Amino acid sequence: MGSLEVKKGLAGVVVDETAISKVEPETNSLLYRGYPVPELAATQPFESVAHLLWHGELPTESELIDIRTTERQHRQLRDDVRSSIDVLPISAHPMDDVRTAVSVIGGMDTAADANVMDAVGSPEENLHRSMRLFAELPGIVAYAQRRRRGQCPIDPRDDLDYAANFLWMTFGTEAEDVVVDAFNRSMILYAEHSFNASTFTARVITSTLSDLYSAVVGAIGALKGPLHGGANEAVLHIFDEIGSAQHVRGWLDTALEENRKIMGFGHRVYKRRDSRVPTMKRVLDELIEHYQRPDIAHLYDRLQSEFLLRKGIHPNLDYPSGPAYHLMGFDTLTFTPLFVASRVTGWTAHIMEQQAANALIRPLSAYVGVEERHVPGAAHTPTGDAQRQQAAG
Repeated sequence: MGSLEVKKGLAGVVVDETAISKVEPETNSLLYRGYPVPELAATQPFESVAHLLWHGELPTESELIDIRTTERQHRQLRDDVRSSIDVLPISAHPMDDVRTAVSVIGGMDTAADANVMDAVGSPEENLHRSMRLFAELPGIVAYAQRRRRGQCPIDPRDDLDYAANFLWMTFGTEAEDVVVDAFNRSMILYAEHSFNASTFTARVITSTLSDLYSAVVGAIGALKGPLHGGANEAVLHIFDEIGSAQHVRGWLDTALEENRKIMGFGHRVYKRRDSRVPTMKRVLDELIEHYQRPDIAHLYDRLQSEFLLRKGIHPNLDYPSGPAYHLMGFDTLTFTPLFVASRVTGWTAHIMEQQAANALIRPLSAYVGVEERHVPGAAHTPTGDAQRQQAAG
């Protein structure tokens, strides 16, 4: 490879510009379109943040009414989408349910297009598609969980805002305000995070001039991995393994001896702390108080302090969000689909930004395999230097 420097995992490589979000590792800050995310989580409904990511500004009162009206018009799952989920075995991961459903929605939407370029869509069409996915994903996620539990689907309610309706369709009861507010804030925190693995996947697919749905399906596939979106599930599995705060030290001794990766700690970008954790930890604290579960608080605090003491690594967003979603009543397998329902706003914002100033994303690689060789007895054509020497002669 000579002096060529390979950036494994594209670490530290700046591949493009974006106006959607800014992660500042040195100050542990995260901005959506210039707004600090903790301020958005404390003051805004998720619908307003979706509008902000797509349009660049928070909605006016009339614009918020419009986005809520449109979102409610698309909440109801079509029979063909629900049937596509029913084809899958109950044992399939619910991320497979979500990926399949989005693919079906996309196939139905682009089926009438005459060619691939028509399927790419105009900015107006893709904004509509983004809104439709935003509106339908809660129904998909809720149905996937209820189906695994052997429960009937719950129809959406037009009198409830996004977060309250999501909880209604999942559990069939109207959630208390403290739970709705906690869920709303969690969705805002997960909505966008610069060029993470799934967002970059969506932008790569978009750069080929593929359609918005294909890019979102690809992003879902990337998010499924435990090193990305699946980490919040792993946190609950760890909590289940440990059992209680008094077992933390013994469990951690064994885990570190076995060189296990402790999910929920550390972050590829932030140098010190994940900027989203303090807000999500307050959400968790409120839910612990609401549900009277101090045992979870004790386990959470003991594991965090022990891991920080031994490894010097702070928790990331997945660490408080896992137990928070557990307290709300979501199955552990549903945690990553919840991430999809939130991050689809950021993904689609990036897809539309990529389309607006597109360049095919096609990096180079450093070849480290065997040098040129030939099959015994086969005729071969000179390549590289041999071709040039032949031409010069």
